[in-house]
Amino acid sequence: MLIKGIQDEDFVNYKKPSMLVAFPNCSFKCDEACGERVCHNGALALTTSIDVDTDAIIERYLSNPITKAMVCGGLEPFDSFEDLKQLLYGFIKACSDDFVIYTGYTEGECEKNGWLKSLRYMHRFTKYKNRIIIKFGRYVPGHKPHYDELLGVNLASLNQYAMDL
Repeated sequence: MLIKGIQDEDFVNYKKPSMLVAFPNCSFKCDEACGERVCHNGALALTTSIDVDTDAIIERYLSNPITKAMVCGGLEPFDSFEDLKQLLYGFIKACSDDFVIYTGYTEGECEKNGWLKSLRYMHRFTKYKNRIIIKFGRYVPGHKPHYDELLGVNLASLNQYAMDL
């Protein structure tokens, strides 16, 4: 799968020590929605994508005794949905740790595209019981950050929230 990078130990995006996987694609909907450049991951788009085997990512995660969750962020994980699903499926087969997806899409957009139905189906009809958490919402300039209980971190805009799938 193509990614922009991996951070083996991230302590910013989730309440548990996490591996952060940066996905390579984005439609820059946050910029488009507010009519200005607001993406804090914009520079990431200019970096070279790397091709990494999903199993290698999972093995790298499992070999680190510090990490307790995998966070998929960005650019935009749902813009590489098949790769995201493949990573999630391999992850939930390998361990029972939390899997967190950061998206700029709204919950309604994810429902409309069929992504949530697909993830719920995968999760419901497997024997694996990992916690799958999705952070929804575009960044909106001028909003004050707020604390999200589920993630255990501050989110940048009031419209952003996390949901346990």
